[in-house]
Amino acid sequence: MEPKSFLLCIIFLLFSSSSSSSSSEILQKQTYIVQLHPNTETAKTFASKFDWHLSFLQEAVLGVEEEEEEPSSRLLYSYGSAIEGFAAQLTESEAQMLRYSPEVVAVRPDHVLQVQTTYSYKFLGLDGFGNSGVWSKSRFGQGTIIGVLDTGVWPESPSFDDTGMPSIPRKWKGICQEGESFSSSSCNRKLIGARFFIRGHRVANSPEESPNMPREYISARDSTGHGTHTASTVGGSSVSMANVLGNGAGVARGMAPGAHIAVYKVCWFNGCYSSDILAAIDVAIQDKVDVLSLSLGGFPIPLYDDTIAIGTFRAMERGISVICAAGNNGPIESSVANTAPWVSTIGAGTLDRRFPAVVRLANGKLLYGESLYPGKGLKNAEREVEVIYVTGGDKGSEFCLRGSLPREEIRGKMVICDRGVNGRSEKGEAIKEAGGVAMILANTEINQEEDSIDVHLLPATLIGYTESVLLKAYVNATVKPKARIIFGGTVIGRSRAPGVAQFSARGPSLANPSILKPDMIAPGVNIIAAWPQNLGPTGLPYDSRRVNFTVMSGTSMSCPHVSGITALIRSAYPNWSPAAIKSALMTTADLYDRQGKAIKDGNKPAGVFAIGAGHVNPQKAINPGLVYNIQPVDYITYLCTLGFTRSDILAITHKNVSCSGILRKTPGFSLNYPSISVIFKRGKTTEMITRRVTNVGSPNSIYSVNVEAPEGIKVIVNPKRLVFKHVDQTLSYRVWFVLKKKNRGGRVATFAQGQLTWVNSQNLMQRVRSPISVTLKTN
Repeated sequence: MEPKSFLLCIIFLLFSSSSSSSSSEILQKQTYIVQLHPNTETAKTFASKFDWHLSFLQEAVLGVEEEEEEPSSRLLYSYGSAIEGFAAQLTESEAQMLRYSPEVVAVRPDHVLQVQTTYSYKFLGLDGFGNSGVWSKSRFGQGTIIGVLDTGVWPESPSFDDTGMPSIPRKWKGICQEGESFSSSSCNRKLIGARFFIRGHRVANSPEESPNMPREYISARDSTGHGTHTASTVGGSSVSMANVLGNGAGVARGMAPGAHIAVYKVCWFNGCYSSDILAAIDVAIQDKVDVLSLSLGGFPIPLYDDTIAIGTFRAMERGISVICAAGNNGPIESSVANTAPWVSTIGAGTLDRRFPAVVRLANGKLLYGESLYPGKGLKNAEREVEVIYVTGGDKGSEFCLRGSLPREEIRGKMVICDRGVNGRSEKGEAIKEAGGVAMILANTEINQEEDSIDVHLLPATLIGYTESVLLKAYVNATVKPKARIIFGGTVIGRSRAPGVAQFSARGPSLANPSILKPDMIAPGVNIIAAWPQNLGPTGLPYDSRRVNFTVMSGTSMSCPHVSGITALIRSAYPNWSPAAIKSALMTTADLYDRQGKAIKDGNKPAGVFAIGAGHVNPQKAINPGLVYNIQPVDYITYLCTLGFTRSDILAITHKNVSCSGILRKTPGFSLNYPSISVIFKRGKTTEMITRRVTNVGSPNSIYSVNVEAPEGIKVIVNPKRLVFKHVDQTLSYRVWFVLKKKNRGGRVATFAQGQLTWVNSQNLMQRVRSPISVTLKTN
């Protein structure tokens, strides 16, 4: 202990002498996550890890003369499973001191992330094929524990009823943490655990609550609805006659209705702090969850700075499958987040369920729109009224901001509101306050035809960009324009689906371009799932309606779909690794919609940076034939091939390794990922990758390769046939990508895509497909 103390004291003296004129900002505290070297000898000299972690904090504040509080009051979390380290309130100078300690790997400031169904299980085919169906084969996910990191849960929701649920698995080590309006009896055999993590959020925010915000429960109870929605999507129980004010009626079920759910509340009104997220991952590992579902994220950041990537590496090492949302920053290129290769990154797709609410103009023209407002057959909701579009000035009236609409102009009229700035449902409240009677929500050019709908507070519909241009032209050209909204209820099966959601984040990954992300897409648009019984369906504080279910859209919704399907596969094959399960999902994903046509991204066929391997298909994933397996040590070798430094790899994997030694032992290494991403650096004309596939189907199986080569690329595969004599046998193959002469020497970087498929000779329907992305770099 003495050498460490001496060094820290010298560092403090050097730092303080060089910054005596620092402003008071230097003394302001903020939360930092301090990552330590694991298994150091110093740790053994302390009674507990907590005491060891506290010693760093005590010595960091040693030289502060005016320190009045105990250092222990500044220690927020002591981590031991996700990482070795702690989260604490530190000044900038204290954080800098800790960075100089030889026992400290990294010191990172706390970051704020954001949170990113009655029918979707049918759309995915989970309810079909009798005894040979996915639910039957997986026993509905029984025995699997899914950990959901989100905004908490409303335990009284019928989606968390435990009737018919089996007993809690013996391995479960978690608790049902008591708190405000939440007791230990709030859990049951369905919702087997609940915890909340607020320390990072609390020290970063004022305790004062806005009068316009719903009440925040200091417990695992959900205050916003997002966590209840995702938890019920992943594994909610069967609920008959579920609907949203009469729309979307049917039987609600989660993807894995037989699985157990454990909730970890890490998100609050001002966001999700990385210190709280890391604490939840840390505890979830100890609790023995099988799957972690994280519908949170932000913008792409390097893996060595990514708390989710770092925390989930250890989860993966312990056999836990991690599923993350890709983010809602699409269609911007390279907006995809959560790109670590050991997590499944999920984009969002559409369903073939619609809620038509058509605008009929006074001139007879029809403009297609959608809404969940319960207006079908209501004369008051469907009457014809004058239409107005208020523009000009600096109040934001075109966006229908609260207080921006002139009452004398709005009263008794239907108001056109542009998407953006404020929430979609908030616009309706602004219209009501100004005396308006209906709303047409108009997509702008950035939204195009995206159709995320809402349970509006007044008669309203959402129209696409093409329709909004026509509507505004009609209003501008007509002396007294009028319209009515015709509500059509729920319509299933008449539209193309799936398609890529406009908002779904796109690749290629900025932080990790050598891995194709997102991995796949899943239903994420207009998903109906459970909702807190003290909130209106819009979630707004002035919405007095009460429901058990509501609609939401986002990659936050697509993520739990894949989390639940992952639980089903794990239940069917409990010995499979997280990588094998991900491989099964990716290599069987669909490239075609329900009409047999290529999945579309807007008006064009979807590319690999929009859909990854394709749209998840659980019916095929339960019997993938072959899988691409990856061992934890392979990820370390992969990071070495990317040129990561020793300290970067230590921060991510908690392993102190020599890359030069690893690379000497593994020349030509390529990560055994289910998708293939090839980057031609300037001057190179050939690239080679190796893959290994394991037979998880029938013995004596023969697979032949089928290649759809990327444009301008010659693809050579050796061998062209794989002959498996028994189950669990692993065979390797190599692929050479050769740049054709016409593509050499180009000045501009180009991109091409293709696919490589292994086809079972005895069962031609069993196809193991890997998408290929090829990038030609010129610098």
